[in-house]
Amino acid sequence: MKHLVLIGGGHSHVAVLRAFGMAPPPDTRLTLICNVVHTPYSGMLPGMIAGHYRFEDAHIDLTPLSKFAKATFVNDTVIGLDPDTRLVKRTGGPPIPYDLLSINVGSAPATKGVPGAAEHTVPVKPISGFLSHWDALQARLAADDKPCRIAVVGGGAGGVELLLALQHRLSQEPHAHRLHFHLVTEEGELLSTYLPRIRQTFQRTFAARGITLHTNHRVSRVETGRLHCENGGTLAFDEILWVTAAGAASWPAEAGLSVDGRGFIAIGETMQSVSHPEVFAVGDIASMATHPRPKSGVFAVKQGPALAENLRRHLAGDPLAPHIPQSKYLSLISTGDRYAVGSRGGWTMRGKLMWHLKDWIDRRFIAIYTDLPGL
Repeated sequence: MKHLVLIGGGHSHVAVLRAFGMAPPPDTRLTLICNVVHTPYSGMLPGMIAGHYRFEDAHIDLTPLSKFAKATFVNDTVIGLDPDTRLVKRTGGPPIPYDLLSINVGSAPATKGVPGAAEHTVPVKPISGFLSHWDALQARLAADDKPCRIAVVGGGAGGVELLLALQHRLSQEPHAHRLHFHLVTEEGELLSTYLPRIRQTFQRTFAARGITLHTNHRVSRVETGRLHCENGGTLAFDEILWVTAAGAASWPAEAGLSVDGRGFIAIGETMQSVSHPEVFAVGDIASMATHPRPKSGVFAVKQGPALAENLRRHLAGDPLAPHIPQSKYLSLISTGDRYAVGSRGGWTMRGKLMWHLKDWIDRRFIAIYTDLPGL
C-alpha cells in the first residue's frame, strides 16, 4: 500500500481531500499534516475583519473533511523534509514516511530582507496569528484613550483590502475619532499592476475616507513604532501591519528541493518538483518558471482538481496531465463596506453587485468543503 502525505490544508489540498473522499484511490493510505485545524479561506479575511463574516463562515474544519477522505489528520507543524529517505520532519513527533508527497502551505509576507520587520510588525499571514492579534488590537483600542496611528505596509490588493476593511470596522466604534489610517508602499501609486481606472477608484476611496497614502516609501529598516525608508524618511506609527510581497518557507530549499530565486518550489506543468518527481507543490509555495503567475489564491483553487487527478494518476502509474495556470482571471477587490471592484483582462465593473458576486463565490467555495455527502 502506498502512502500519500499532504503537507498543508490550503485551497488545493481541500480539493484533493474531497475528491479522494468521493472516489478513494485503491491501495493508498492518506495523511494530512497541518498546523491548524480550521484552515482559512484567504479571500474572506477582509470580510471577517470588516465584520461581514464569522470565523466559521470563512474557515474549513479539516477534521470532518479528513474523516470524509478517510485520511489520518496530524495537527502538527512541518519543520523539514528528507527527500532521500522520504521522511517529513515535524515538531510534535517522529518523522512521517511517504511514498508520494504534496505541499500546499501557502506563503507569508516577506520580512527577511528588512531588518526589524519580523520583530516589530504584524504579518497578515499566517492568518491564525493575525486574527489573534486583531482581537487583541480591538480590545486595546477600546480600553485606551490615546490617538492611534495604524499603518499597513504594502500597496497591492492584499494591503488595500485589509486597510479598507480595518477602517470600515473601526470607524463604527466610539473611539473612531482617535484613529488615523495610513498605507505605505514602495510603488509610485496604489495597485501598480492594475488598470488605471481601478487605481483611480481606490485613490478616490482612500481620499474620501481620510486615509493617508505614502508612496515611493521603500522600507529599509523597522524599529518599534518606526519605519525607516530608503528615501531618508522615517514614519512613526502605533500599529504596523505587514502585507508585502509573498515570502517562502525556508525548509523546502534546506531539504534540497529545487527552488526559484525567492525560495519557492520550482515545479513543471504537471505540478511536480523539477528535482524530485515524487514531490508535488501547488499554491503560493510553488513557482512554475514556464508560466509565472502572481501569488493569489485563485490559482490554488484552480489547481486543486488538477492536482487530485495527477496524484491519482501517479499512484496508478499512469501518465500525468499538464496544468497551465489561467492567464486571465476574475479579480474582485472589496472596499470593506459591501462594495467591490471587479476586473478581468480589460473589463472592469464596480459597485455593490460586485461585492455580492464575490460573497456568492466565496460562500460557495466554503460550502463545497463543509457540506459533505454523508456527514
